[in-house]
Amino acid sequence: MLSRRGFLGTAALVSASAVSGRVQAASIPEAPIMDKVTMQPPLHPTSGPDYRPVVTLNGWSLPWRMNGDWKEFHLVAEPVVREFAEGMKAHLWGYNGQSPGPTIEAVEGDKLRIFVTNKLPEHTTVHWHGVLLPSGMDGVGGLNQPHIKPGETFVYEFEMKHSGTFMYHPHSDEMVQMAMGMMGMIVVHPRDPSFRPVDRDFVFIMSTYLIDPGTYLPKVNEMTDFNMWTWNSRVFPGIDPLPVRLNDKVRVRIGNLTMTNHPIHLHGHKFVVSCTDGGWVPESAQWPETTTDVPVGAIRAFDVLADNPGDWAFHCHKSHHTMNAMGHDMRNMIGVSKKDLAKAVGRLAPDAMVMGSTGMAMGEMEMPAPDNTLPMMTGTGQFGPIEMGGMFTVMKIREGLARDDYKDPGPYDYPKGTVAYKVDAPPAEAPRQNKPKESAKQTEMKAMKGMKGMKGM
Repeated sequence: MLSRRGFLGTAALVSASAVSGRVQAASIPEAPIMDKVTMQPPLHPTSGPDYRPVVTLNGWSLPWRMNGDWKEFHLVAEPVVREFAEGMKAHLWGYNGQSPGPTIEAVEGDKLRIFVTNKLPEHTTVHWHGVLLPSGMDGVGGLNQPHIKPGETFVYEFEMKHSGTFMYHPHSDEMVQMAMGMMGMIVVHPRDPSFRPVDRDFVFIMSTYLIDPGTYLPKVNEMTDFNMWTWNSRVFPGIDPLPVRLNDKVRVRIGNLTMTNHPIHLHGHKFVVSCTDGGWVPESAQWPETTTDVPVGAIRAFDVLADNPGDWAFHCHKSHHTMNAMGHDMRNMIGVSKKDLAKAVGRLAPDAMVMGSTGMAMGEMEMPAPDNTLPMMTGTGQFGPIEMGGMFTVMKIREGLARDDYKDPGPYDYPKGTVAYKVDAPPAEAPRQNKPKESAKQTEMKAMKGMKGMKGM
């Protein structure tokens, strides 16, 4: 749900660099905010070139206003509360009510004027990651511009010279501010609507957090040992599914501002990487994949023909990235009898549960946990526990979806005879093969070894 709140007269206006036609503080547009955590409908253009708008997983696109030939946006950097999934919220920093911030959509050749108001307790800036623009608009605090102090509003003005997929994030105390969730996506559509068109266009950004169970605040100095692996600051089962009409051509744009790479895998289909943050990949240079690695500080967009109906897993293929918060120092107890151990532990901690001797499947387990903590593996499908978390969702391909219908279509109705099934009895054991006979050469070598042994007697 979009609401309006004005910042007229509440902030001083400073330009990010010397620009012509400097606007006045009284003309700052209002800043829309979002209070929902589900994917919002696509924001179709009302003027200018036509394009297929993107939809942001668990997010939205930032509305704008036209002021002459300038497309004006207003970002507000501020503390926010983000629900990772039902049962857990985090105190983050973000933009316009959410972390990550809203997606900024534009068209190749658009002139953008982006107002940035700082409501954080410290200074900030915004860097437009991958966008080719004048140096004074690049957003590196101290190098390209003064830092935006609390209560100030800066304006950035530049032309979007290239279509593609980009990101925005601070370049001001960025270790803290990015670790607190300050980031968002930018999608620039081609001016020619016939260039690489698709039927559905999804976008999200990956971020990671270390939040101790039962707490609300990320540890911003962590570099490697994260326990919340998120898409648009959501974890499974809180990540939106991707509803797709059968035989749609689909584009998925993925940004990575975590501390590690992510091999992103889609089940049931092959796809081609069509775009990076450096631009479009020529069609002659594309090759089919089912998994694409998204490096740190990069984007990858892939195109897929959704010609295989069903519910298809879509996830990072690093197994620990599809889990939620839990200690990482657990001992491997597989194969260890837990009978005696349970007695010993029970004397010290009567409520403790000894686990792990037969694996770590937890889909149907319930055990006490601190407030504001999610199970390590969670989610339920029509056949039982899915046992996933973190960077996991489902692409749901169905016949008959309307063009702009992005509602969850529910579980797939499998045609009769197309689901793996249990047999009543195991098949008869196949006869074991006889030991292969020795070759003549092997027999001769063995005899020679025996003779050498006899000579030494």
